[in-house]
Amino acid sequence: MQIAAYPSDLDISITQVLLTAGLATKLVNDPDDLRTAGEWSAVLVDATVEPDRRIREAGRIAQDTGIPVVIVVAAADLRLVSTTPEIADFVLAPPSVEELTARLNRAAALPEPEETLVYRDLTLNTATYQATLDERPIDLTFMEYELLRYFVEHPGRVWSRERLLSSVWGYDYFGGARTVDVHVRRLRAKLGEERASWISTVRSVGYRFG
Repeated sequence: MQIAAYPSDLDISITQVLLTAGLATKLVNDPDDLRTAGEWSAVLVDATVEPDRRIREAGRIAQDTGIPVVIVVAAADLRLVSTTPEIADFVLAPPSVEELTARLNRAAALPEPEETLVYRDLTLNTATYQATLDERPIDLTFMEYELLRYFVEHPGRVWSRERLLSSVWGYDYFGGARTVDVHVRRLRAKLGEERASWISTVRSVGYRFG
């Protein structure tokens, strides 16, 4: 796997993780170089500095090159990720070796996503991050959408709160299990009384969708 990292002056914590992981990485200082510098499995973008600019650039890189892009972003700037659906994945700063490696591997192996996911009268457009219920749009935050998407992709499965944190949020130390409970409560409210039961609580375990 060949990784391009942008910009070339990466945060030292990211550089150390890449070195520890032993990932084949080439530093790139100009996004235009990605079009001619070789074949890349994925692009890693450091968005811990100038996050607005870097996240916009990450979206353009993904759109222009078709290469999956993973960004490293501070928790305080996570909301900005929802504005750029072209980004394949994100990691919170400072990343661990295991998480960054797993995210890059997953991004590099990602197949072309389905445009829509459908469950009964719920439709999720994975390209535009839009959700409709009985053809009416529903307003979801980025993480509400990601959690609902995960549920729809795995109907009938029972998930612990810890597994949901790991799979949807990508980390298990920020907010804890209560983060999942809060988002489930909000999703139920937005799905409405008739459909709130789609997300059922499995006592002493977690949640099941469908």
